[in-house]
Amino acid sequence: MVADTDFPHPQHFDFSHIEFLKSAPTLTQCPEDVGIEVAFVGRSNAGKSSALNAITGKSSLARTSKTPGRTQLINFFKIDEHRRLVDLPGYGYAKVPHRISKQLEEMLSTYLSQRHCLQGLMLLMDIRHPLMPADKQLVHFANELELPIHVLLTKCDKLKRGASQNALLQTRHTLSNYSRVTVQTFSSMHGFGIEEAHQKLDEWFNFDDGEGASNRNFS
Repeated sequence: MVADTDFPHPQHFDFSHIEFLKSAPTLTQCPEDVGIEVAFVGRSNAGKSSALNAITGKSSLARTSKTPGRTQLINFFKIDEHRRLVDLPGYGYAKVPHRISKQLEEMLSTYLSQRHCLQGLMLLMDIRHPLMPADKQLVHFANELELPIHVLLTKCDKLKRGASQNALLQTRHTLSNYSRVTVQTFSSMHGFGIEEAHQKLDEWFNFDDGEGASNRNFS
């Protein structure tokens, strides 16, 4: 099964009408598995909600919190009738009870492995602490699923330009064996990297060429 591709293709990326669609605690309660989805995922302190808000230009689209680990559902946002952004639960927050942490890991792995309309994964990492063990595990898992990843090294404003560039180059080098992974720096606070992120979303959502939505293999 592959994602539906028989739908209109807007000429440019547009979030003006994006809206919250629903929250789902399990895969069976997610919207129908058709169209195209791009999911945002990362450690609980990587700035995922802030990045979603910055990229969409909607300051209150995703709820931000000073307490990591608050997102414990799969949250869907509708761009149009055929395209959705997905906010996945964060991982790696030590203060979340072990039972809840295991449930979130199972929810995440089930969504990534079974969601046919999933076209790409925006993986957020704090640029000061990139490629933590859980991040590497997720990259490997997604690669096994033939799922493209675009890494946002968030909070790059916290580093000087030289240190930020070094972190970018080192992360790219470490992940160079993964052909489906691309990496960029990003700052929600200063709006840095939004255009580059938009270009990747254009590609995944087929706003440019109208190619097929998914090349992933499902057995």
